[in-house]
Amino acid sequence: MSGSVFFLHMAGAVALLLWATRMVRTGVERAYGGVLRQRLRRALANPLMATTAGLLLAIALQSSTAVTLLVGSFAGGGMVTGLSGILAVRGAEVGSALLVKILSYDLSLLVPVCLLAGTVIFLTTERRSWRQAGRILVGIGLLLLSLEMMDAAAEPLRASRIVPLIVGYLSEDPVTAFFLAAVITYLFHSSIAAVLLLATFAARGVLSPELGIVMVLGVNLGSSFIAPILTRAAPPAYRVVPLGNLLMRGLGSVVLLVLFVYFNPPTSLLGAGTADRVIHAHIAFNVLILFAGIPLSRLILKATRGIVALSAGAKTPEEERRAAIEATSALDAAALGNPAQALANVTREAVRMCETVEFMLRRVLELYEDPDKQSINALAVLDDTVDKRHAAIKLYLARITEHGMSDEEARRCQELLGVCIKLEQVGDIIVRNLLSHVQKKMDRDLEFTPEGWRELSSLHASVLANARLAFNLLVTQDPETARQLVAEKDRLRDLERISSERHFDRLRRGSERSVETSSIHLDTIRDLKQINSLLATLAYPVLERHGMLSGTRLKSA
Repeated sequence: MSGSVFFLHMAGAVALLLWATRMVRTGVERAYGGVLRQRLRRALANPLMATTAGLLLAIALQSSTAVTLLVGSFAGGGMVTGLSGILAVRGAEVGSALLVKILSYDLSLLVPVCLLAGTVIFLTTERRSWRQAGRILVGIGLLLLSLEMMDAAAEPLRASRIVPLIVGYLSEDPVTAFFLAAVITYLFHSSIAAVLLLATFAARGVLSPELGIVMVLGVNLGSSFIAPILTRAAPPAYRVVPLGNLLMRGLGSVVLLVLFVYFNPPTSLLGAGTADRVIHAHIAFNVLILFAGIPLSRLILKATRGIVALSAGAKTPEEERRAAIEATSALDAAALGNPAQALANVTREAVRMCETVEFMLRRVLELYEDPDKQSINALAVLDDTVDKRHAAIKLYLARITEHGMSDEEARRCQELLGVCIKLEQVGDIIVRNLLSHVQKKMDRDLEFTPEGWRELSSLHASVLANARLAFNLLVTQDPETARQLVAEKDRLRDLERISSERHFDRLRRGSERSVETSSIHLDTIRDLKQINSLLATLAYPVLERHGMLSGTRLKSA
């Protein structure tokens, strides 16, 4: 096999691995994201439970970076302490390493089983939770298939004359090997993919155990940079946990590299096979950093906050969040003479409105569970940001119309204006209605029944998922996404009806907590349904443009 063919096969295998991992992660987030976030937030109150929760969530999401970003957002919003956040991330790194071990076993028989079962489930039901379960199974099947492709692609390396020269050079220059692995991992945005690739090469005799361990340390360095780079533009409070992980894991990898090269310890303790030694080294490193990090967590947290403070003034987390949202505007007056460019600017600004509204919608349910006056006021202030952006967009659109526009540009102008109006209305419902329910619940010290809270959480998760569909539609203008959004509107109407019926059934049974929270429960369902209906209307222009919308829903007489 020529070098170009090898790289093509290996690149395809790695691409499939990354795509399959993403399929599993998004499937888990869509099906169980709301529940996982709530349970993680509760677990983070206890440092030991935080570590365990981070470990389990990393296995479920197949990404320690996703857990780091999630926990970092909790810490940035003041919902958990920075100490618990750092420990949760430490557990997530161990969970990610254990997942590599699980995937290293011969699971080839599961490939056809997962692909068949997942496809059947996905195609034979319209229930959202079941379809996401099918998506997860297909993702797992593709992930395992990608590992078989990597193994087959690496087989010809045994007979290569060039590979021993490259490996020989890297063996003599561990620093280069270390940083090469770090760069590759960052490009992959996945330590799981990088370690599995190293294990595949090791199993084929391409890498020696010593070189494999050096490169595993490099993988951990590269992986520790991913979350800080992704959050570099976030408010400082959100960067504390990712940066703390970089200090612990990144510096730990450098220190252990120096110790490993200097003392050259035997690698036989890590296992009999070369691939096992590479994987076990990855697990051992993250377990060691976990235990070393427990006594050092407070020091790391203090150092991280100090580093973050160097790039920001003394602002509260809420002030930082508002400043980050309001800092820039895409409405460039210089582009008004070019309607196409100006409309693109409006689209970018509308996307920012979407991001603010999504944060408000996500945060408001968290306040239902754990309300406090400061957070309620902070969320209310964000509605002012939405109103300001809306007003600025209206004025900008009015100035665009002063210049000659084509019919298509005029249509897009009206669509964007309608989008901004709907987003402002959603923000008003969140602040004027949902936040008032939060305030009432807090003032009266009320608690939902477990069944009632599960229903509200499930309904909210569906509305939030549909909101993301609507916001994506603003950019993609994809007719299939538009069709799905309208279909979800009908499904949510059924969920609203079922939830109301169950609530009235609990009232008939005389549930005291249901009686106390009845008005809040029903009003919240109504408001969430109204928000979903407003967002679904964003799909109508796209459907109409593609001839997928009927003129009326009334039956003929």
